[in-house]
Amino acid sequence: MMDFFVWDIDPLFISFGFLKIRWYGLMFASAFISSYVLMSWMYQRENQNTEEVDDLLWYVAIGTIVGARLGHCLFYDPAYYLGHPLKILAFWEGGLASHGGIIGIVFGLYLYQRRVTQSYAWFLDRVAVVCALGGTFIRLGNFFNSEIVGIPATVPWAVVFRRIDLLPRHPVQLYESISYFFIFLLLLTLYITVKDKIRPGVIFATSLVAVFTARFFLEFVKTQQSGYSHEFWMSTGQWLSIPFLLAGLCYIVFSCYRKAE
Repeated sequence: MMDFFVWDIDPLFISFGFLKIRWYGLMFASAFISSYVLMSWMYQRENQNTEEVDDLLWYVAIGTIVGARLGHCLFYDPAYYLGHPLKILAFWEGGLASHGGIIGIVFGLYLYQRRVTQSYAWFLDRVAVVCALGGTFIRLGNFFNSEIVGIPATVPWAVVFRRIDLLPRHPVQLYESISYFFIFLLLLTLYITVKDKIRPGVIFATSLVAVFTARFFLEFVKTQQSGYSHEFWMSTGQWLSIPFLLAGLCYIVFSCYRKAE
């Protein structure tokens, strides 16, 4: 019988009396700190006012949390949350959806962009790079929490999440984290090398295609996340990924067509 890696770490990182810091919270904070540092570097590189980064990231942070929470409630278990609407506010009980988080970020950027001179696409392109890096940390947080686990597997790198059960499973959180890191490197390369040669918004569109293509295929080895079942072979996460993926592809094709004219 194969010996699999057993993951049984306490989700609580450290405790000081009433103050409790969890691994997920630590990874979430790391996502926003790295986002702040990276966005500040972009602003400096382009001779923009770095003081604006503070306000920008507040809009992004609030948009992420509100959108991700609403996405989880309405996309994955609408019957329960519509029947218990006050539970929607209980974000500390867990439940954040990346699809909703993307929508929240896009809406938050729209509100922020109305206050400044840069174009909406300008912000979308740069925040796309930042969010890919942030997603890397957040999926690590899911791994520490032993949540969003993969389906049972016998591959040599399978992990037993003892807090869930004793079955070896795909460490799909790590798959997704690694995918987002490589997508971050791709988007950062595009930003550094060709951002001034391509149509504004293409980097953001590329992020949609890359992130949701990865998400679509990783759903095949992920346990069901929705609180309801359906008869389709695709999961809720896959259905939700398709509109984002198609939107990104359409914008890239449109941009190539306009450039060829």
